[in-house]
Amino acid sequence: MRIKLFLAALPLLSISLPFSLHAQTALGLGGGAGPQVDFSGQWESLYHEDGPERLPGPELGDYLGMPINDAGRLRADSYDADRISVVTEYQCRQHSGDYSMHGLSTLRIWREIDPNTQKLIAFRTHTGFMGMERTIWMDGRPHPPAWANHSWQGFSTGVWEGNMLTVTTTHLKPNYTKRNGIPSSDQRKITEHWTLHGNYITVVIYDEDPVILAEPLIRSSNWVRDPNQRMAPAFCEPAPEVPMPVGTVPHHLPGENPFMTEVADWYGLPADATRGGPQTMYPEYRLKMGAPHKPAPAKCERFCFCTNLGDCQLKGRPPAE
Repeated sequence: MRIKLFLAALPLLSISLPFSLHAQTALGLGGGAGPQVDFSGQWESLYHEDGPERLPGPELGDYLGMPINDAGRLRADSYDADRISVVTEYQCRQHSGDYSMHGLSTLRIWREIDPNTQKLIAFRTHTGFMGMERTIWMDGRPHPPAWANHSWQGFSTGVWEGNMLTVTTTHLKPNYTKRNGIPSSDQRKITEHWTLHGNYITVVIYDEDPVILAEPLIRSSNWVRDPNQRMAPAFCEPAPEVPMPVGTVPHHLPGENPFMTEVADWYGLPADATRGGPQTMYPEYRLKMGAPHKPAPAKCERFCFCTNLGDCQLKGRPPAE
């Protein structure tokens, strides 16, 4: 009789087991922490946001919309673009982990899974520029103490907020916030929000840097899935490109940078507006920013057409009239 009852229960058991396992996964039991999204794949960055800044690079002295403080502005004003050509230590360094999600590069993402529990341990990323590799720990480990080593990619942990992945990164080396001299400090904390919608990833970056920024800086970028992507190996050989005495670091002393009003003159902007600061981030600033430093050009002359890497050129074709 007991054998007959057991055999009769087998079909019900075969139905309930898959359902039970599915329910456990949905509730964060056994399979992971509730709803999860797999970002694995090969991705190509889209440049419909901040094209000239991310592709050829921003204009010198253009701090408009950047919430920098006085210290950040002073550091940026001292920057000389020949620095990368002269100081070989700058030539082959990586982008930092936060800037790489907004810069110019291809991206590969894969998951590391615990073979015994099948739980997600980490997301790992590889970006084409300088072969940067980053780990986003998903296993609940804490961040190191403040005195621990810093690196270009920093230390990142992730948590799920519904289907959105929230990543917190600390322990980053000093680098740049914008490639025209606006720096970033080793005290910054980066929070990213990753969302997947179809074949697109959107990453919103929230940058808190108490040394350089007076308010947090928020930027976003988008990536499209590219199944045919092929990354070449990254290599870089530093070499002096501009003849200068050994040990020279090109720079400008305070108040002596002659290029600080160029961007205002080229685009017909008030000079004070290009100096940045939190107030320049908000729409109401347009009501009080004042008159242009020089009259605006009669027609567009710089970066008039900029949608992708191929057409975002200084003297690219103008838009159709």
